[in-house]
Amino acid sequence: MRTWPKRVPRSALLTAVLAAVVTAAALVVVVVLRPKPDGAVTMAPREPDAAPVDGSSSTCGNGPCRQVAAVSVGGTPVVLLADAAGGSGRVQVGQQPGTEFELAITSMGAKLTATSLRCIDGSTAACLIRGDAAGGSYGELLTESGGVWRDYGKPYFSDAGSLSLYDVSQDGRPDVIVVRHECPEAVSGTPRCEAAPVVGEVYELDGEVMGCTSTVTAPSNFRGWPDVELRKSQLRRCSSNS
Repeated sequence: MRTWPKRVPRSALLTAVLAAVVTAAALVVVVVLRPKPDGAVTMAPREPDAAPVDGSSSTCGNGPCRQVAAVSVGGTPVVLLADAAGGSGRVQVGQQPGTEFELAITSMGAKLTATSLRCIDGSTAACLIRGDAAGGSYGELLTESGGVWRDYGKPYFSDAGSLSLYDVSQDGRPDVIVVRHECPEAVSGTPRCEAAPVVGEVYELDGEVMGCTSTVTAPSNFRGWPDVELRKSQLRRCSSNS
């Protein structure tokens, strides 16, 4: 006579399944709540590295452009882009694709960093891009007029390592302040000149010299250094050797 396997009661099957589920849950809780050994390090999410910037020009020198600094001037975004070493860069003004200016000061050895971009809004907005180089610092000026941005073209140089943008005359237009050594009888960059006192020389946005300060022993003696702030009342006529 043919026989059939004995059927397991349904209630017994349900009891077995429920027991398995409870056991698995208990194991998960044990693993989660298990104390970490002494010295264990908790991993936090890592901020991603700066990514290359997409735009009309994605190359700075021989490498991809990366955002170094960014500000907003009167609602207009201004972004400083550079390669990984800061030895080649450009400035992007406005929403992409915007207007781009390839910087000339990097070809003179200036290195771009997160503090290289300084912008001031006003009746005429301006941005000064600064970079340290051998013997001092170079600065490149961008100005806005009627919504159009232009590169001033002539770089500024400070043999005392201080270039800044500030409204010295309080006329609503920023001015360029160049701190330099006052050494008419020595060559710039020589030990004798580097030991000489310094002056703050102020230029208007069109390149005209507004005046110079009296000499001080070091750039740090000026208010606001390294972003020097001067008043027009501090200025006098620059010496003929300036």
